[in-house]
Amino acid sequence: MVGIGADGWTGVPDHVRSVVLDAAVLLGGTRHLDLVPDRPEQRRVSWPSPLREGLPALLSSVSGGPVVALASGDPLVSGIGSTLVEVLGAEQVRIVPAVSSVALARAELGWSAESCSVVSVVGRDAALVLRELAPGRRVLVLSADESTPASVAELLTHAGYGASTMHVLGDLGTADFSRADGTASTWSARSSRLNVIGLELAGPPRGAWVAGLPDTAFEHDGQLTKRDLRASALARLAPVPGEHLWDVGAGAGSVGIEWMRAHPTCSATAVEAAAPRAERISRNAAALGVPGLQVVHGTAPAALEGLPVPSAVFVGGGATTPGVLDLCLQALVVGGRLVVHGVTLETERLLGELHASRGGELTRLSVETAAPIGSYTGWSPARTVTQWAFTRDA
Repeated sequence: MVGIGADGWTGVPDHVRSVVLDAAVLLGGTRHLDLVPDRPEQRRVSWPSPLREGLPALLSSVSGGPVVALASGDPLVSGIGSTLVEVLGAEQVRIVPAVSSVALARAELGWSAESCSVVSVVGRDAALVLRELAPGRRVLVLSADESTPASVAELLTHAGYGASTMHVLGDLGTADFSRADGTASTWSARSSRLNVIGLELAGPPRGAWVAGLPDTAFEHDGQLTKRDLRASALARLAPVPGEHLWDVGAGAGSVGIEWMRAHPTCSATAVEAAAPRAERISRNAAALGVPGLQVVHGTAPAALEGLPVPSAVFVGGGATTPGVLDLCLQALVVGGRLVVHGVTLETERLLGELHASRGGELTRLSVETAAPIGSYTGWSPARTVTQWAFTRDA
């Protein structure tokens, strides 16, 4: 797989050009294929659409000779190189990268690699940027197209980060390079289709990436796993990069959302029976920078059938519904974690029985907060919650 920079075929080193020209089959997008000088004996094939679904058939049809695929810049930076390695295995793919747009953007802005993060919204929701919000933070955004800067500016302004500085770098590495600088709240500049956005964020703190966002961070109707209980649950769910969570009886979706905020590769499915709440979960997820949260409107256990295999499961409601906990326990992989919250005597009795038969950790959580009592201040107790935490052993 050969990366081609924004300067096109002329920027490809001679020894790499010969590899491309000598290939029996050349794969790539139409734009990349048109850059390469014509070779009558060479078979050229454009990527299928949809890409991922069509790749297996395409790759099986081009076996039997040297195959070269073309991509933009570094194929492993938000590129098709990652997909090919995943499909074929690293031993079957050799990557020859060009300078990536990320490296060019850092050079233009004078930002070191360790001083900024990178978010790709290519084929993704621009709300992913909102996960990164923190005063003084630097972020590079790989844009989907020329509309992305305006979308990002609107999102930042709505989130209270309108004072953030934006640097929109177009056609990096070419003679047509352009740069526009401004602030999110007043952004109106046009940009080229190929652009990278540099953000210098300025706004109020929005909560840490550790568990326990303020309850006010979520839109809810009262069905919300409150801050202290949520932090306790997530400490035991223990999110790890690349893992998937089921949030069953999700309410406002707070547990699944905070699970995904723990790391960009964490994913989650929120299962909620009430339609208004399911819609609210999606709004909360987008507002807090994890628009990829999968929301399933349905009732467990039926709604759990066919979901991605979970590394962890949180049951915040409906634990006594026949079959729910049985299915959740069966779905856990070795090392998988299950955390269940209950507030009724019936649920507490069930969790006590499960603790007696399966082990794990059984805890009663009682939280009291200071509140006015006339002209004085006293403790106002919240409803006590019984928590069962269980890890599946080999």
